[in-house]
Amino acid sequence: MSTDPAAPIDARAQAARTFALAALGLADTAAVRFAPASADASFRRYFRLTHEAQSWVVMDAPPEREDCKPFIEIAGLVLGAGLNGPRVLAEDLAQGFLLLSDLGRQTFLQVITDDNADQLFGAAIAALVQWQQASRAGVLPPYDEALLARELALFPDWYVARHLGRSFTAEQQAWWDETCQLLIARALGQARVFVHRDYMPRNLMRSDPDPGVLDFQDAVYGPLSYDVVSLFKDAFRSWPAARVEGWRRQYWDAARAAGLPVPGDYSRFVRDFDLMGLQRHLKVLGIFARINYRDGKPAYLADTPRFIRYVREVVDHDAELLPLKKLFDDLSLQA
Repeated sequence: MSTDPAAPIDARAQAARTFALAALGLADTAAVRFAPASADASFRRYFRLTHEAQSWVVMDAPPEREDCKPFIEIAGLVLGAGLNGPRVLAEDLAQGFLLLSDLGRQTFLQVITDDNADQLFGAAIAALVQWQQASRAGVLPPYDEALLARELALFPDWYVARHLGRSFTAEQQAWWDETCQLLIARALGQARVFVHRDYMPRNLMRSDPDPGVLDFQDAVYGPLSYDVVSLFKDAFRSWPAARVEGWRRQYWDAARAAGLPVPGDYSRFVRDFDLMGLQRHLKVLGIFARINYRDGKPAYLADTPRFIRYVREVVDHDAELLPLKKLFDDLSLQA
């Protein structure tokens, strides 16, 4: 078998290759190539195996670090909703390997431009509405108060304490507590749907049809606006406010036409979007710091200023969010 020179030829990579060949009934010949496809912010990594004109993706998820079962279960929901998701062709849960259909080599993030963004986001909006239409209670874990609070705690625990090297004063803690109460209450007040939880251009593939949907294993049942925020307030690329507004309204129109429980008042939906966004932005600041200090992946920290800007865009002009504005001012977190 031929391998890419950059491929990490370690014991798990070898085992993943052996698993995939056996599952496909392929001999280990020069016609077969096995190379890294991608890695993500978790402990998972992916390889692409090619043979002649065919290709497959192999997920390597060390079982002591990652559980493949949610991926398998939610892949079924994605396909059941009529979306273009990966099919699980073979599994070895003891080793933490999955053989998946290959949705393509380019993410939306890699190819999106000012010129094609309307087309790509249009496809992403249509798929999101379709995913939300398939929602039903009791299938996915709830995006409940406890989970929302744990996510928010990532900001003081990892970004403030570990990255900034600071602890909240009593006054800052009071501002933070008031902010958390508001954001959690507003999130829990929204209609609930299936939430992908990382629905952004990096996890959407150029495929046939667009988009191929990946990285859904943390999906939950929760606030309707969450995935809309993820899509338009991206971790790795920012868009002008006017374009975000256009796409947000396009989603709202499509969701209403599909019978989804979006607020009938568009301004109420915008408010849900903004406050849900704050919860996500604060969480991501904590996650990106944790990925650096705990997992040794520093690249994500370079995108933390983007999330500070996202927060500032909302809190600097909103009296109800004055506690969070004061906290960011005190911590010298400026856009």
